[in-house]
Amino acid sequence: MLYLHAMGHFNPENIISNKFLEDLDIGTSNDWIMERVGIENRRTVLPLDYITQTRNQNPKEAFEARRYTNAQMAANAATMAMQRASLKPEDIGMVVAGSSSPDNVAPAESSAVAAELGIEVPCLDMNSACSSFGMQINFLSAMKPETLPDYVLVVDSETLTKCVDYNDRSTAVLFGDGSAAAIVSTKNPSRAVFENCHFASKPSGWNKVGIGYNWYFQQDGNAVQGFAIRQTTESVKGLQNGCSGEAGRFIFIGHQANLLMLKAVSERRGITPENHWYNVDQFGNTGCCSAPTVLSRHWEEIRNGDYIAMAIVGAGLSWAHMMLKVEEVK
Repeated sequence: MLYLHAMGHFNPENIISNKFLEDLDIGTSNDWIMERVGIENRRTVLPLDYITQTRNQNPKEAFEARRYTNAQMAANAATMAMQRASLKPEDIGMVVAGSSSPDNVAPAESSAVAAELGIEVPCLDMNSACSSFGMQINFLSAMKPETLPDYVLVVDSETLTKCVDYNDRSTAVLFGDGSAAAIVSTKNPSRAVFENCHFASKPSGWNKVGIGYNWYFQQDGNAVQGFAIRQTTESVKGLQNGCSGEAGRFIFIGHQANLLMLKAVSERRGITPENHWYNVDQFGNTGCCSAPTVLSRHWEEIRNGDYIAMAIVGAGLSWAHMMLKVEEVK
């Protein structure tokens, strides 16, 4: 079993609103955006005047212009998680990280996160793009308790706005930045436990979506959206069947790429609006930290008896799902 002790999140202060994108005069409008992706705002590590003046035409310059590194955001999210779990940095025995938009090719970004937190522990990256959190939980849940320290810190950070061409309305409207943190344990029980964890991929579709050598995001939009809807629907169906007849709320959290896609999945699986948790409308697609930040922002609302289904898709093409069961500690 993999117990979840706490979640944390962080998003930068600068807001890319639909009005801001309209003012860039790239052929988009609030109506155009809302009809296609349902996103009102996004957060960015970049200064807004930098985006206005440069449209990010040299992504390498974005590394210098940004206000936060991935590691700094991850440390902020981790601090929130540790406070919620009543733990200190020295209680953490390992750091695992992932990102679709890492700050460095090497070393592992987890090392930079641990350095920000001032801890000397084993560090490694486990990355499968947007599905990283689900993949990380899947592999950690399969580990024998004696192979892991008491507490593992899992962090996922994204600065995707530094990979956006702000002359291209098809990508400019999608992405935001942020970080999520989870503290998990195979040894110390908590009231939230991950069950029914699964990860898989379809490598033949690896080139359908990603960030290439030029640091810009690209995708085959129709193919990727179709894949996301089909795979997320199937994942949720399997998780629903797995807890059929159980009491308590069934809550759905998906990859926060497109609100209309998420609502389509909810309708297909009969999930009521109050049991569909999301934040893509205010934060945009924040890659691998998107689904876990939703869980973190609802952390104080979870209650005993909840079944929280997380279904996440990503580049690769990859997908992961898991059920978070919440109950009294035995």
